[in-house]
Amino acid sequence: MLMASLSAMSQGTFTLKGLVTDEEGKGLELATVSCVEQGKMTMTNLSGEYRMQLQTADSVVIRYSMVGYRARQKTLYKPQGTQTLRIVMRPSQELGEVVVTEKKRQTDQMEQLDLTDLRANAVSVTGNAVEELIQQQAGVSTHNELSSQYNVRGGSFDENSVYINNVEVYRPLLIRSGQQEGLSVINPDMVERVAFSTGGFSARYGDKMSSALDITYRRPERLEATATGSLLGGSAYVGYGSGKSQTFSMSHGLRYKTNRYLLGSLETTGEYRPNQLDYQTYITWHPNKRWTLDAMGNVSENHYNFRPKDRETSFGTMQDVKSFRVYFDGQEKDIFRTLFGTASLTRHLTDSASVKLLWSAFHTKEQERYDIQGQYWLSDSQSAEQLGVGTYAEHARNYLTANVQSLKLMVNRKLRQHDIEAGLTYKWEHIKEQSREYEMRDSSGYSVPHTAHRLDLIYNLSSRQDMRSRRVEGYMQDVFRFSHETQEADEQGGEAAATFYTLTYGVRFAHWSWNRETLLSPRLSLAIVPASNRDITYRLAIGLYYQAPFYKELRDTMLTASGTTSVVLNRNIKSQRSLQLLAALDYRFKMLGQRPFKFTAEAYYKALSNLIPYNVQNVKVTYYGENLCSGYALGLDMKLYGEFVPGTDSWISFSLMRTQQKYDGQWVPLPTDQRYALNLHFTDYFPGTDRWKMTLRLAYADGLPFGAPHRGIEAQHFRAPAYKRADIGMSYLALHHQKGVKNVWIGLDCLNLFGISNVNSYYWVTDVTNRQWAVPNYLTGRQINGKVVVEF
Repeated sequence: MLMASLSAMSQGTFTLKGLVTDEEGKGLELATVSCVEQGKMTMTNLSGEYRMQLQTADSVVIRYSMVGYRARQKTLYKPQGTQTLRIVMRPSQELGEVVVTEKKRQTDQMEQLDLTDLRANAVSVTGNAVEELIQQQAGVSTHNELSSQYNVRGGSFDENSVYINNVEVYRPLLIRSGQQEGLSVINPDMVERVAFSTGGFSARYGDKMSSALDITYRRPERLEATATGSLLGGSAYVGYGSGKSQTFSMSHGLRYKTNRYLLGSLETTGEYRPNQLDYQTYITWHPNKRWTLDAMGNVSENHYNFRPKDRETSFGTMQDVKSFRVYFDGQEKDIFRTLFGTASLTRHLTDSASVKLLWSAFHTKEQERYDIQGQYWLSDSQSAEQLGVGTYAEHARNYLTANVQSLKLMVNRKLRQHDIEAGLTYKWEHIKEQSREYEMRDSSGYSVPHTAHRLDLIYNLSSRQDMRSRRVEGYMQDVFRFSHETQEADEQGGEAAATFYTLTYGVRFAHWSWNRETLLSPRLSLAIVPASNRDITYRLAIGLYYQAPFYKELRDTMLTASGTTSVVLNRNIKSQRSLQLLAALDYRFKMLGQRPFKFTAEAYYKALSNLIPYNVQNVKVTYYGENLCSGYALGLDMKLYGEFVPGTDSWISFSLMRTQQKYDGQWVPLPTDQRYALNLHFTDYFPGTDRWKMTLRLAYADGLPFGAPHRGIEAQHFRAPAYKRADIGMSYLALHHQKGVKNVWIGLDCLNLFGISNVNSYYWVTDVTNRQWAVPNYLTGRQINGKVVVEF
């Protein structure tokens, strides 16, 4: 050893080795370590370790860099022998509207996105900036710009799990339309990191079949604030931290939203008075390096008040135009009140081992009340012939209260090549529902359905439930990083040619007291970075996923002798199951003047069983309450991402999919069978300045299957028109680092630029010949939104 060291000194060389990590101490794979003066460069392995030989000198400058992180530089003075450096990389804080940059190479099924100043210039309809960004990703679809919900690879809205700081969050249960939706639980101003998976995710994420969205809230290091105002609402954020020591930090976010201006573009005119207020806080205390205490709270209240007046809709073809006119009487009043809180205590046993105890609670109290009567006329626009005249009345008194508490224990241990994690969760659930709904329909003086001896309603439902249950969930997983060298490093200290592997494997289990069902879910994924081309990553994944039923899936119905549909909760319900196979390719390259780009292609197949069929009306999902179907989903998702314009990020995605279910021996498409989808997100600067920015969003997606209401999924023989939409926004940087203000952005958005009438759902009318007509319910028209964003 001594002779080797003396030999190195005599030759004027030294060995540099060490570790490159992120702020959480996780090794960053394939970060670049270089010495420009000597023309030497290497990359870290999958554990973040590096090693290289350099010539000694009076001073040797070492540079560390990685996409999505601030570059770091270290200077060594007269280095000799072996020098060891541990470098911590911090995320870049680039100026811009949406910098969606991978922090590191994707080596599992969770795509890491960096959201820097997401709200500053993004075109937003709902105010839920994170969900709107997710809706533009490959494999994700939405057909309602008023809703923050989304479908992933043929799954329903309920098949997407969302986590904030390791806690699964819930949505209100009675929401039936995009107009009712308020702000989601995710506050974009407080988000630091986002990880998203469209399938094949690891065992740490819960029992949902389609996707996993993992949100981490920020821990500010200093005093910071943001204020936003627009025609659709406003928000304010204040954060404070005790510096890089991170001993104490807190964040507070307040948001207000109203869709009144936007809903004014709907065909149904009237008095819209929706509003929502949301407050969130996140506090951390790190008294020493061994203990961390976190707490988070959220209070949200959403009111939707609506008094319709009239509507007139023209539909059909150019040669056969029909007109549908309705005059309304009545009103709707809804309230959705939610409370959410978490508290966690973490014991850092060592720098590489920790134990966390986490408690969370969710409470929602929901009221949906409406009495609306409409008198309608269906006529032929060309001949003025009356095809149908009638009256309908809709009534609802729906009340629901839900409480969910959980206690979760998490253990993490990091070794040189392994990242081992395990968790155990115990949940208490209590849901109370009291619902009464009915619809009366009269067509040309006859009640529908018509019977000679009594008056029947077309729809009549009653439900009174009080459900209590317990769940036990757990998981164990390991991320194993290893490499295989195909050749030795050269004598000049160059990089050894090696193939890097990341193997993520684990198992998840769950037990539910309601149906006494126990689930076992093994999952495995492998990422390969070949030695022949470091710009390519191959990803493979296989796993067995379950959709554990929640309250809505349990609601089965039965028709009583009086003609009333009564709700019963099915204790024999089973979890839906999905066996997933995925193969993906990520390719990084440069073009258009050496600008970085990335192309991703992912093929998947999902074998579905124990499916609970459902119908979708607007955003309301109504389940059959029984495991009646099997099915499949297969498709291909592709995405090209990069700097089409220098200094900005843009992407285009294209998806192909086919999904079907077998019901009563007949193959029928799932309600989410979107056969193709194309999305474009493009950003650009105005010529000659970087103060003016433009953002363009385009969506073109296949229409979804539909059929007459109360007929079942086997009668969904029709397909809605394709969803087409364009939104454009322009932002101007009015102030930059002046008088205590970091940035002031002034923006103007044109929503639905081309004024396209997209179909949301259908209202069915029966004419005098007993023929049914599907009258389209259109979404919002063209609107202008102005906004101001001030960052301190």
